[in-house]
Amino acid sequence: MSRYYIDCRNYPGDVKCSVALAADTKEELLKAVIEHGGSVHGYENTPEFRENIVKEFKEGTPPL
Repeated sequence: MSRYYIDCRNYPGDVKCSVALAADTKEELLKAVIEHGGSVHGYENTPEFRENIVKEFKEGTPPL
């Protein structure tokens, strides 16, 4: 079974964030990213944000 992840360390910004999120499905990961992105980074849950962030998902698990 594949896993998907995204790692905030790969996207430097105003907020120094070392969180990596992973899930078994892209849908589950997207829900977690929307929550984290909004509460920590101030991103709005827009169709554009969702479309762009899904393109950044990687298969596997985040490196240590």
